[in-house]
Amino acid sequence: MAQIKIYGIKEHLIPLRGVLSKVIHECVMEALHFPPDKRAHRFFPMDKENMLYPEGRSDAYTIIEISMIEGRTVETKKKLIRLLFDKIMDRVGIGYQDIEICIHESSACNWGFRGMHGDEVQLSYNINV
Repeated sequence: MAQIKIYGIKEHLIPLRGVLSKVIHECVMEALHFPPDKRAHRFFPMDKENMLYPEGRSDAYTIIEISMIEGRTVETKKKLIRLLFDKIMDRVGIGYQDIEICIHESSACNWGFRGMHGDEVQLSYNINV
């Protein structure tokens, strides 16, 4: 299970959200072995005055936060981050300096979905990758 939040300046983020969502999900499927139907993305288009970012970034500055059940190896998480950087730059046109990614992990017992605790749900994919 994973939930992905994408933050950016609305004038830049809204026109890109379809392709950005597609690219992010392709990366998740490749790195985490998610099935195609397991996409949970939330976009947070921000007014420019509410999106403060470090010097040297542009209005394309985008933050991607990934919350997921723990169990992936360091190599798998690094692969996901690398795929996101490279594919977003190549296919969406957002440069490396304008992408920030953070993965948050928690135990399956901290999740609840489909009316069950996360550690009781039988997933259709393996999280130990």
